[in-house]
Amino acid sequence: MSVIIAPSLLSANFLHLERDIEMLNRSEADWIHLDIMDGVFVPNISFGFPVINRLKEITNKPLDTHLMIVQPEKFINEIAATGSTYMNVHLETCPHLHRVVQQIRQKGMKPAVTLNPHTPVNLLEDILCDVDMVLIMSVNPGFGGQKFIEHSVQKVARLKEMILRKNASALIEVDGGVNFETAKKLIDAGADALVAGNFVFSSENPIETIRQLKQL
Repeated sequence: MSVIIAPSLLSANFLHLERDIEMLNRSEADWIHLDIMDGVFVPNISFGFPVINRLKEITNKPLDTHLMIVQPEKFINEIAATGSTYMNVHLETCPHLHRVVQQIRQKGMKPAVTLNPHTPVNLLEDILCDVDMVLIMSVNPGFGGQKFIEHSVQKVARLKEMILRKNASALIEVDGGVNFETAKKLIDAGADALVAGNFVFSSENPIETIRQLKQL
């Protein structure tokens, strides 16, 4: 199976958002990745529910919603109402992560847990079999266009080993600094899904860039 490509809407042109969504609809992109930021957990603010609620009207691509916010459990109902397939919450913001994962699944979404660059994968030992995906941040969350953190490749490999050892079914997603070179390293290490923002939307031909990423 080819790698899942999830372009991040954070790097789209917000003055021409519908145009960029239509481009993704025509492309081989598998999901649309949505980064919701609160200016508290991360030093930036992105977009909220009025924007996301309109997306489901103009795309059939699954929405992969990543909450870079404190107390993400407060918004499970709102995320479910957007039609999101995945709801990503940060391990660092959820002291009662197992409860949050259960609540996400009860609302018909696939729960995913996200790790910041400094957070070791061994902290997932007791939750890994309960989630559908783990998102490894390969840059510090909050801004697009950052440089790839190289040790993320080894982190993906360690996580893959853990998934196989525990006979878990969680996908591995990576977000940050994805390009043709880093994508190949991540896929070889065991990544199943790649979030590509600036690399896709700043390219001369985003549809072709997505196609080439799919072929790695």
